[in-house]
Amino acid sequence: MSVAVIAGDGIGQEVVPVGIACVDAALAREGERIEWVDLPWGSDHYHRTGRMMPLDGLETLARHDAVFLGAVGMPDIPDTETLWGLLIPIRREFDQYVNLRPVKALAGVPSPVRGGDAIDVVIVRENTEGEYSEIGGRAFRHRDRESAIQVDLFTRYGIQRVARYAARLAASRGGTLTSATKSNGIIHTMPFWDEVVGEVVAEHEELRLDSVLIDALAARLVLRPASLDVVVASNLFGDILSDLAGAVAGSIGLAPSANLNPERAHPSLFEPVHGSAPDIAGQGVANPVGQIWTGAMMLEHLGFAAAATALQEAFEAVTADGVRTRDLGGTASTEEVGAAVVARLER
Repeated sequence: MSVAVIAGDGIGQEVVPVGIACVDAALAREGERIEWVDLPWGSDHYHRTGRMMPLDGLETLARHDAVFLGAVGMPDIPDTETLWGLLIPIRREFDQYVNLRPVKALAGVPSPVRGGDAIDVVIVRENTEGEYSEIGGRAFRHRDRESAIQVDLFTRYGIQRVARYAARLAASRGGTLTSATKSNGIIHTMPFWDEVVGEVVAEHEELRLDSVLIDALAARLVLRPASLDVVVASNLFGDILSDLAGAVAGSIGLAPSANLNPERAHPSLFEPVHGSAPDIAGQGVANPVGQIWTGAMMLEHLGFAAAATALQEAFEAVTADGVRTRDLGGTASTEEVGAAVVARLER
């Protein structure tokens, strides 16, 4: 089994090696291993070639079982080049329509929000259409009439399949699915979203659907984070809510994610939520827990359930022991946190 590794940019270069070491240690406990194949793509590759990845990059990735990504983006390159040149083409070419983002309070990690130490929510974000559509354009550039048009794209097929994934997940957890909407202000797409999600949930008699306007849902996530279990959301709403939830849990540096093709017709991609964080890159202080947790999600997806559980228990024990990076109020370096996780796994 092989995994393509794209450390990418900024702190991705620092947290990915730590994440790999922790995944290897978890697999070694079970007498298992995977082959890591390093692909030096990202902003440095862009500076050399004018592209974030080679022309045959997607064909290269398709030969692997999964992709382990660190971060993409640097201040000297527009996000339209970094994201649309690497991450988004991977998500769409491989039909990774579920962006799965669990957020859970960890022992020893203080939350800046009252009640945040009880948060345990999974956000299921639609990942290939919605507000991040490619449809639109610019007109009358550099004139007084300059205009930008962005067309949201919501299909019944796209909403159904992400809602079904979220419904199955909610049925296996607390039995309530919360749907993020804005049907009181967005007249076409959001009522359509509500309609299709409602139809899907009606297929599950054991499920309760709670449809909440996005502004009220954001407030609820801060004021009553423990009241949420599984949230299904469109591309934009899911993106924003998951970052907010990560902050409620203590730091966005803790937050993992998986870009899944649930049918496994294509490789899935696993990345932490935090981004490249160029302001702290190279200092050795980046929080690697998001990358490590992402590694645990990848192990689960690849069928190494015992190793995934061991890895999650290990990093949770390490934070409980007080081994924390600067963003969590600690003094440990990136490598020290990783070494502590590995030591736990090797006991």
